[in-house]
Amino acid sequence: MDFEALAGQLRELRENVAGVTGTVLAAVDGIPIIADADDHLDPAKISALAAADLGIARQAAELTGKGTLAQTVVFGSEGYMAVHAVGRLALMVVLGDKGLNVGRLLFEARPVIERIGAILAA
Repeated sequence: MDFEALAGQLRELRENVAGVTGTVLAAVDGIPIIADADDHLDPAKISALAAADLGIARQAAELTGKGTLAQTVVFGSEGYMAVHAVGRLALMVVLGDKGLNVGRLLFEARPVIERIGAILAA
């Protein structure tokens, strides 16, 4: 697995979207692959939480006939946590502060997710 290429994609997203404070890439079962986050955040805990979030949201989308889940966004009083599906085998967590432009994140994340998917598949 090309960890340097994955780190580059996470770094690019953080640099291109104001307000992004950290990112974590994990397997869909919650095992972290790589993280670009502050030291006070535990990538294993974030990954496990995101996997549960993604699993529930994926089931809700399918059960309600809304199609394949792309992402969930948690809006908190101090910021955001977005969980993006990377195919059916991985997920990407993006953490952001109150200044995060969620629309910009959703726009910038799609191509990053596609490139990460290609790196993971190689």
